[in-house]
Amino acid sequence: MRRKLLLFIILGFFALQLGSTASPVEAKPMDSDKKQMIEAREKFFGKEHVNHKTGAIRKDKVILSWFGVSNFAAAINGHVVLLDSWVPRGTSTGYVPTSSDELAQLKPEALFLGHAHFDHAADAAEIISKSGAKLVGTPEHCDYIKGQVEEDVDVACIHAVPEDAEIGTTSQLSFLKGVEITAVKHIHSDLKPNDLSDPSKPLLTVTDLSYAVEHPAKPKEFKKLLHSALTDEEGGSLLYQFKVGKFNLTWNDSAGPIKEDAPELTNVLGDLPKADVQVGAIMGFNQFTNGLRDPRMYIEALQPKVFVPTHHDNWAPPITTKGINYQEALETELERLPKSKRPTLRFISDPDDYVKPEKLTFSINDRKWK
Repeated sequence: MRRKLLLFIILGFFALQLGSTASPVEAKPMDSDKKQMIEAREKFFGKEHVNHKTGAIRKDKVILSWFGVSNFAAAINGHVVLLDSWVPRGTSTGYVPTSSDELAQLKPEALFLGHAHFDHAADAAEIISKSGAKLVGTPEHCDYIKGQVEEDVDVACIHAVPEDAEIGTTSQLSFLKGVEITAVKHIHSDLKPNDLSDPSKPLLTVTDLSYAVEHPAKPKEFKKLLHSALTDEEGGSLLYQFKVGKFNLTWNDSAGPIKEDAPELTNVLGDLPKADVQVGAIMGFNQFTNGLRDPRMYIEALQPKVFVPTHHDNWAPPITTKGINYQEALETELERLPKSKRPTLRFISDPDDYVKPEKLTFSINDRKWK
């Protein structure tokens, strides 16, 4: 017994000695992929909204970061998703302060396509390949993107509407926990004769080539842009609503001539829950004859409290111009709405508002957005 007690005392003594001289256990270094993910999320959604250890994002905020045309990184009920997926380049390099690699580092759960023209989807295949994000769109979008990835890459597709769905088809999606998603098949912008019964002043914007001089294009990127522009396919246009609690975010990356091509859409969109925030395209082919009439008709139907213009930045001069050159025309068009139905305008413009989460952060519990 004494020998056992002595042995216990000796072992205890050495344990204390080792404990007093051993170096503290070093914290395991953070995995590099996780570190990149956290850094990317802090950039796109604000450090104050991202857990610096896990990368989790606050669920009481809906946060959008614009990265050109109608492309946004979004945090919705803590879920990270992309709305469209192209970083503008080709006519310039570095005008938009991000890259397709950085978007993949966000580890988005899903990539929503409004339509598949290059300025909305040219980086989709690469981002999905690197991040494993699900693709949400029409079956045609899915087939198109699958044709761009390597053979060993599995593209998980969620069909927002059935194949060959008619204009006005509405579907419900529920794969993001806590988020109710509605998809509506609508129409792409198109040039129409001047509408004399509902006249809006034709909009011809001023060409701005200064950014192309400050951010000259790389020949390789210009070649890729040209190829994408010549080979892309629309694959159908979709409008999405994201509902978290009582908060409703609506996003449409094109505004088509409802009056001429799909008058039934007025009732379909009008039957949707009223949007708290609508992020909607304003540049379109019809602006040259009918100004911003089409975006106004979408606003009339959806009745948002706040309207955020998109698809109005300078990514392809001389066709495009800086967003600020649309502001006066948009304000004039909104004045045509009755004051009680006129949304608050939260205007964004390039390049100052690219990847600026503070511009488009909304509390889902606050019913007074301005």
